[in-house]
Amino acid sequence: MAELNNTPADGNSKKIRSRKLTSRVDLTAMVDLAFLLITFFMLTTSLTEPRAMDLVMPDNKGVSSPIDPNRTLTLLIDNHNRLKAYMGQFANEKPMEISLADSRELRKEITKRKKEVFAYSSAKGTPEKGLIVLIKPAEKSKYEDLVNVLDEMAISDVDTYAITDLMSDEKKLLAQVP
Repeated sequence: MAELNNTPADGNSKKIRSRKLTSRVDLTAMVDLAFLLITFFMLTTSLTEPRAMDLVMPDNKGVSSPIDPNRTLTLLIDNHNRLKAYMGQFANEKPMEISLADSRELRKEITKRKKEVFAYSSAKGTPEKGLIVLIKPAEKSKYEDLVNVLDEMAISDVDTYAITDLMSDEKKLLAQVP
């Protein structure tokens, strides 16, 4: 406990003009409390652990199989947080522009396309087949944009997606200034 002792500084003084008192504060309790708080915070704090996303990449020895264009969404990642998306074959549809600054826009597009593919697969008689997303980053695209797109695949629960190279027509499309 803290204690305050008042004792005269000079015990043999006969003249008492003013007493000079020495004060002594016991800091034991404060030190105990400080160590208790330090121990508490050290034991209750959790350290952040690095997180990694599982990504399986095929080897070059595999045999390519045809993909149904009605189930394929292609995402072309450009620079400046821009993304161009089209469904099916490149020649059949004009790509739509999506901003990666707002992830809700990409998520809405993926959800819309998943519903279309589910309706198409149900009508065809194969409801277990889902959306296939081809992710194609440009040379000038940022790594952060690719990671954001991969995060959207995990959030949107897209089971089948692949990172592939751009075709020459797609490179020309991304080279055009908007």
